[in-house]
Amino acid sequence: MKSFAFVLLLTMSVDALAQTTAHPTNSKQTTAYVGTYTHGDSSSRGVYAISMNDSGLQGSPELVAELENASFVALHPSRPLLYAVSEIGASAPDSIGIVAYSIDADGKLTKLNERSTRGGAACHVTVDPTGRCVGVANYTGGSCILYPILEDGSLGKAGAFVQHVGHSGVNAARQEAPHAHSINFNQDGTQAFVADLGKDQILLYDVDPTAGSMKPSEQAFLQLPPGGGPRHFSFHPGFEIAFANLELTSQVVLLHYDREQRTLQLAEVLDTIPEGAKGKGNGTAECLVHPSGKFLYVSNRGHNSIAAFSVDAAAKTFRSLGNTPSQGEIPRGFGMNADGRWLVLGNQKTGNVVAMSIDQETGKLTPLGKEIPLDAAVNVRFYSN
Repeated sequence: MKSFAFVLLLTMSVDALAQTTAHPTNSKQTTAYVGTYTHGDSSSRGVYAISMNDSGLQGSPELVAELENASFVALHPSRPLLYAVSEIGASAPDSIGIVAYSIDADGKLTKLNERSTRGGAACHVTVDPTGRCVGVANYTGGSCILYPILEDGSLGKAGAFVQHVGHSGVNAARQEAPHAHSINFNQDGTQAFVADLGKDQILLYDVDPTAGSMKPSEQAFLQLPPGGGPRHFSFHPGFEIAFANLELTSQVVLLHYDREQRTLQLAEVLDTIPEGAKGKGNGTAECLVHPSGKFLYVSNRGHNSIAAFSVDAAAKTFRSLGNTPSQGEIPRGFGMNADGRWLVLGNQKTGNVVAMSIDQETGKLTPLGKEIPLDAAVNVRFYSN
């Protein structure tokens, strides 16, 4: 899976950081937490913080927690807590796969505890919307795991571990085995959705978020287009539609979600790159719905762009708005702040973090301020306190 050796994660907070460091001030700037890959040629060492305001990204990244291959982070919806995976190949019972941190008053992270994810290459972590449990997807391990969140914010013992079996084999190089690539939750945390690139499926699980346990839903999976390789998954704020990007075919699918029946249905499939760019080594990475629900964005590695789509939630349809250059090479993950004014992305190969303003009426992206150098830029998430 992770053929690209870099990662970045950003998270926005309300109480800000200083202009030249990531220390908070009273100026109501935004704080970004950045996770990075630390292997290969990367000089990064773990989770960083960057500040941002209306002018764009400010200052330089500050290391706030050392962690090997901190490729994805997630934030608690209501408490100053951050969870980061350590994406390494080991899958022994005592190997570290996820670490829980508290966010200190100065913006730095204090380690609470760590847990094994029981599968190689923990690549994605999510906190359920109620803040009661944490889910992790293991890419090489082809598995997923849940943990209850304890009173102090640390992770309890795993309440559930599910090993995926089978594979589609359509893409012989990438779909030779199950590869769980992301895990996400419905509106109340009682159902989880795991995108498995190797199986060409989204697997559905009924969840007890307090216990951190899960079992297959009545609809155990949704089959997606053969060879597509589903990677990430994003619900619309109304939780009646969702989207998943297909990494291997540079497409994104619209899904209809029945909240009462707890089922997913495949609706539309659109391309994320122009027709003339197909067959040139592109692979999609992140897929996120704008906080307003009006737009969808998907990052393209190779085409080096962010694809934008207009979403009609009432009609349950969407349409392409075109592509915006990512201002670097191999854009991986990105995020949008809570009010949807900014999109911040990491370009993995060129090691730069870029901010863009979002037109609230058209969805158009416009570069904002200066870019920030940081090795292994990959993923972006926003946090407010």
